[in-house]
Amino acid sequence: MIDVTRLDAPLVVGAGVAGLTVALSLDRSYVVSAPEMGSTWWAQGGIAAALADEDSPTQHARDTMAVSGGLAVEEAVAALTAGGPEAIERLTKMGAEFDRDEEGEYLLGMEGGHEVRRVVHADGDATGAEVMRALNLALEAADHVTTIQARVIDLVLIDGRVAGVVTADGIKRSVMLAPAIVLATGGAGRLYARTTNPLGVTGDGIAMAGRIGARLADLEFVQFHPTALHAGKDPLPLLTEALRGEGARLVDAHGRRFMDQYHPMAELAPRDIVARAIFWQYDHGLGAYLDCTKIADFSERFPTVSAHAASVNLDPTADLLPVSPAAHYYMGGIDTDLSGRTSVPGLWAVGECSSNGVHGANRLASNSLLEGLVFGARVATSVGDNLHEAAGEPMTTKEALDLPLVAGPALDEMRQLMWDRVGVVRIGSGLWDARNGLMELESVLRRTIAGRVAVELSLLVVLAALRRSESRGGHYRADYPDSDPLQAHRTLIDPIRVDLVPIG
Repeated sequence: MIDVTRLDAPLVVGAGVAGLTVALSLDRSYVVSAPEMGSTWWAQGGIAAALADEDSPTQHARDTMAVSGGLAVEEAVAALTAGGPEAIERLTKMGAEFDRDEEGEYLLGMEGGHEVRRVVHADGDATGAEVMRALNLALEAADHVTTIQARVIDLVLIDGRVAGVVTADGIKRSVMLAPAIVLATGGAGRLYARTTNPLGVTGDGIAMAGRIGARLADLEFVQFHPTALHAGKDPLPLLTEALRGEGARLVDAHGRRFMDQYHPMAELAPRDIVARAIFWQYDHGLGAYLDCTKIADFSERFPTVSAHAASVNLDPTADLLPVSPAAHYYMGGIDTDLSGRTSVPGLWAVGECSSNGVHGANRLASNSLLEGLVFGARVATSVGDNLHEAAGEPMTTKEALDLPLVAGPALDEMRQLMWDRVGVVRIGSGLWDARNGLMELESVLRRTIAGRVAVELSLLVVLAALRRSESRGGHYRADYPDSDPLQAHRTLIDPIRVDLVPIG
């Protein structure tokens, strides 16, 4: 017998920056927190906001549009950048402590793709952890938010409307019904063998939404961060963009700079360009390293990076740091409007699992935490105005009720296949190899909850990449290296809803 609990307020799935912003902004809410630590905690770069006298939300929007490959939606970007200063003020009132100069003004950093200094940091390179500290302090003081520790594995529908979730604790399954469901489940970096994303960031929310027929968007656009520490760890430690903003240089194995050969902005070029340059350096046997030796007071300014380097016996003030691109952020996700509403009634999505048009084909550095803060508040307003108590028989997928959770070695094989064939540089024949390889692994992967999520979403990523026969932003096809003006549009996929069974 499955326990069914009916909640009296919206249920937010995910307790990162986007999820907690929604939960705290609602009059009453429940938030489901998974056992693993999400990506927000790991964010080093900062939060982009137009705070300087020489800056403006309009200029921030121009920079965001410029790196988006022509696919960002102007209305969405305008909402994002206009909300930046207020988002920083809100976090500060919650107790977040951002880096300031001797006069008490914010120390604004420079990062790739930005024309001016506009990135707010905390403790140099620990911004995500500070944001989460402040949000969790607010959560502890909030009597209107109830936190639930659980792993959500599927959605529940009643008469075609999302009305709840299925949770798993080992072999035990439970159901929670709620008047609104908000997915804030993060990205999908762990579809790839090389990623900066922690355990659990496997696209669960995106796959769940697709399974019940929600429209998905831009799944081919994966952002590979150019500079992860290439030191055999999983996940690969991130070497923040701020290092290059403060003067770190990319060099080959002979100590020669190479980024000026690829783009006028050199090390500060958009992420997709820097990632491909590093990929090609390795392809030509030249290697790629980050030279941070000229940055003063390094350990004080970048303590997280210093600790990562020390863990593999490297000293950033003396040694070149070997770097590799790694799957870092997902521009694609669940298609939503600017209030987070999906194509299925009763379901909202926010943060990295959503795709609302703010990033297009390539995200501007330090716009991700900003998105969670700005659109989290917008989603809360929409949810609060559209609550619905569904009555009827709850339905979900049969697999959610039957399958074990943990995947085996086939998942590692799948991740390597995705890295080799659907990574930084793609080609049509390689994408077909990936599709065929995934189909060979599919029967094994579908025997577990984790494997089912991974193979379902990976197949959709490959489908979207095959459809886009051009190069744009985070999607680069070596067989179609140029952008095609006729393909300057979003990729929308309407998955077929799987068969559902009653919850007994």
